[in-house]
Amino acid sequence: MNLKVVEKDRVYLVDASIYVFRGWFSYPADIIDRNGYPVNAVHGYADFLTSLLRMVKPRYIACAFDGSLSTSFRNEIYPPYKANREPAPAELKYQFKACQRFTQALGIAEYISDRFEADDIIATLATMMRAEGHPVTVVSSDKDLTQLLRSDQDNWWDYARSIKLDHAGVRQRYGVKPQQIADLLALSGDSVDNIQGVPGIGPKTAAGLLQRYNDLDGIYANLHLLDDCGLRGAARIKKLLHKHERDARIALQLTEVFDQAPLDSTPASLGWQGVNQKKIEDISEEIGFSRYHYQRWLQLRKD
Repeated sequence: MNLKVVEKDRVYLVDASIYVFRGWFSYPADIIDRNGYPVNAVHGYADFLTSLLRMVKPRYIACAFDGSLSTSFRNEIYPPYKANREPAPAELKYQFKACQRFTQALGIAEYISDRFEADDIIATLATMMRAEGHPVTVVSSDKDLTQLLRSDQDNWWDYARSIKLDHAGVRQRYGVKPQQIADLLALSGDSVDNIQGVPGIGPKTAAGLLQRYNDLDGIYANLHLLDDCGLRGAARIKKLLHKHERDARIALQLTEVFDQAPLDSTPASLGWQGVNQKKIEDISEEIGFSRYHYQRWLQLRKD
């Protein structure tokens, strides 16, 4: 395989909201725009996205934002989903809008939906681009998205921590294949998203079960064999699984990404367009970016 061709055709799918929050928490809160509103998250996000573009010089790239904590289709399945998270304050919502506009000014396709999460948008775009022969890099710190790796050419990249996992790396780190990550989370739970899973079963035990029985269906089809499966505490695990089967199956509906979100997108729309000088000038003036930042963005070029 020609690796140069692979890298040239690689698509970068960015879990943008994570990097907006990172800017919000790590950049000084006294950074304000011309109207006196805080814009620290915008500055943090802008620095991240600029650095990413300079490093990878992508041919294809898109950013996905989360639209709502309470109106996802998953809330219809399980109302407490993400109910443990506080709503974003008004000043951060303002900054999210500015980050979307900044993304557009850099010539990058951006997507947001109130019904489908950024994970689902990324999964849908990955499915579309993979069908056209493009390897996928998911830029995120969310381990849920490691389930999207389908080939040895795909990878998951926690950009801020400089951690990059391929198919084999996911197996080494989590003890399961990428396609088993949703089942792993359904069994062990995910406190970040308020998903209970099966109480008493942690990631290590869940990984051991999936190594033996492949997925949740396989585990429940072989529940009668668990006493002799060789896992420590097998009798206790069997009782827990039996008692919480409904919880586990609901959890799987929450942890699996949905890759058929109705997006107005084609492979061509993910092509990096390059910086739009008028848009970047307007947002630089509004947000209060320095002349140095503005000149750096104008220097960004497509391959």
